[in-house]
Amino acid sequence: QVQLVESGGGLVQAGDSLRLSCLASGHTFSLYPMGWFRQAPGKEREFVASISSTSNSTHLANSVKGRFTITRDNRKKMVWLQMNSLKSEDTAVYYCTRTRSIGSDYRSPGEFYFWGQGTQVTVSS
Repeated sequence: QVQLVESGGGLVQAGDSLRLSCLASGHTFSLYPMGWFRQAPGKEREFVASISSTSNSTHLANSVKGRFTITRDNRKKMVWLQMNSLKSEDTAVYYCTRTRSIGSDYRSPGEFYFWGQGTQVTVSS
């Protein structure tokens, strides 16, 4: 079955950088768009970033544009979220996610269906 395992979260100060990793297994990784969502306490899960299956295209939430970057390596079956200039409002549990099907649009948050267990990111101001 599809498994997504995140790592790299932690406690950092505002302005710091952090890199989240996601290792995928149980499916042909190179065929599927991947993404990252986050959920802050008391808030709904929200889209952060996504990347097409071939890495040709990425899509970022307006709140993280210019600060976050999403990349992937299909040979390693991994996807990363590089987070720079972190702010207190970035504090959340971050989830790695995969679309439901191969042909899913990476730009459509509703297409993401499989989820990892999440990794906590806490940014102190």
